[in-house]
Amino acid sequence: MSASSKSPLDPENGQSSSKTVQESVGAGGHGDNLRLSLSTGVSNKLILEERKAELINYHFNEMGMGRYQWYIWSLCGLGYFLDLLWAQAFGLIASPLKQELGFSDGELGNIFTAFSSGLCAGAFVWGILVDIIGRRWAFNGTVLISGIFGLCLGAPSTYNGILVLTAFNGFGIGGNIPIDTTICLEFIPKKERFLLALLSIFQPLGVVVCSGIAYGFIPKYSCNIDLPSCKNSAPGEACCSKADNYGWRYLVFTLGAIAMLIFFLRFVLFTFEESPKYLISRGRDEEAMRVLHHVSKINKYECSLTMDDFRALDARYGNELTNGIADADTTMGSPEQKNKKPKKPKFYQQLLNEFSRIGVLFTTASMARLTILVWIIYAFDYWAFSIAGSFLPTILLKKNSAINVSVSETYRDYIIIYLPGIVGVGLGAGMIRFGRLGRKWTMVFAALMMGISLFLFATVNTQASNIGFNLMEYFFQSMFNAVLYGWTPEAFPASVRGTASGVASFWGRLLSIVSPLIAAHLLETSLNGPLYLAGSGALVCVVAIMFLPNNSLDGQLP
Repeated sequence: MSASSKSPLDPENGQSSSKTVQESVGAGGHGDNLRLSLSTGVSNKLILEERKAELINYHFNEMGMGRYQWYIWSLCGLGYFLDLLWAQAFGLIASPLKQELGFSDGELGNIFTAFSSGLCAGAFVWGILVDIIGRRWAFNGTVLISGIFGLCLGAPSTYNGILVLTAFNGFGIGGNIPIDTTICLEFIPKKERFLLALLSIFQPLGVVVCSGIAYGFIPKYSCNIDLPSCKNSAPGEACCSKADNYGWRYLVFTLGAIAMLIFFLRFVLFTFEESPKYLISRGRDEEAMRVLHHVSKINKYECSLTMDDFRALDARYGNELTNGIADADTTMGSPEQKNKKPKKPKFYQQLLNEFSRIGVLFTTASMARLTILVWIIYAFDYWAFSIAGSFLPTILLKKNSAINVSVSETYRDYIIIYLPGIVGVGLGAGMIRFGRLGRKWTMVFAALMMGISLFLFATVNTQASNIGFNLMEYFFQSMFNAVLYGWTPEAFPASVRGTASGVASFWGRLLSIVSPLIAAHLLETSLNGPLYLAGSGALVCVVAIMFLPNNSLDGQLP
């Protein structure tokens, strides 16, 4: 593919840059409302940043999906893969872990809460850091942390030790989805943005791989299911000891090694270039231009953009920004002080500046409504699927045990249940690109069916029906999350995209801390109690989606 010989800023094109880019990329949406309500200085700064972002979008649209973008998409997909690889692991190791360490059903939820606490902290911290330290360090740091603590997870012999390592593992995993989605959005052409939803196809792959490894290790290297914990047994009595129960440890050691392999792919084999949109938001235009030319070179595409294009935008949109701060300059003291190069803000000052960006999410009634509803959707989505992911394996094991289905068959059933989730993700992505329902009604349908399947599972107990309704739940969960995760960063301006996605994930992770504790106590008195609790969360999502502003679902922000 060859580049056009004319820049979109070229007067010979017959129209202005902003018009050309907006028509090519579809800029607009919330941006216009946002600009009207911000103060003059901040507003003009955002206009300038967004115009440059539109120019970058125009360039990526002209370039199309090249090798570099496919590398990015695949490596970000592996972040999604790790997210549910580990989430599934704790559900699968819960029963053998409980049998070995001898804690009660009421304490079973502690491991899920520890993991969710780490995820919550990770989503919030990494979501903020990605807009401070940049996409590159966050992209690699999350995977490294999850790999290190994952490898250590099988070493402790106490529940508290395992809980601490689980929380640190979750801290690394927690940043994956908001960071990886943001990175993909900033490199992928608009016409290929259905690939954002398709990133979620890696999640059921992670679940299936985890279930397959567990099927190979846990039934073979675990205690007999009828043996009590040695911690709760008299000396000399047959019991479940650490030496006889290494299956779950082999599983977490293997998953830790997989995480380190992914870190090796990201950090050693691939050179990730900082996002040009992040760079322009920091005033580092020359670095952004270098990245654009580097990506073009890898894709064998001739890049026609130059610094003159950015300077033209500076001249067009920067004058009002300069005038807006001119009065402040006159109060700064002597000419020497005014000409003195400003110092780079300290880290804590940068951190405070980033927290102030959250205010952008509430600058208009429409933006505030969108932000609050997205928080509610994430909160109750995570509520529902954290209970499902944590307790469905345990509930299925207990239900199958009651009808004389072996442990080995149950772990095989997990693979059957989770494999169709891949199709669910593909269907969700297809509905975005080709379907008539669009994002809103696709999410409504998927969340509704997810809730219904959980309620139906509570009413049956045959091997076929147990598999069928678990499969149905995970299929629609995968479909729903594929659309939700792909759409969320598109709904917010580029300058707060990482923060918006990270804070939304934070609220979801926060409720996923509480929900396993409640579900664990319900499990002590009712096997089906957690199912009704999870299904109710899915129905709350349905209601919240119905009230989303329609213009937030067009995915047209830069």
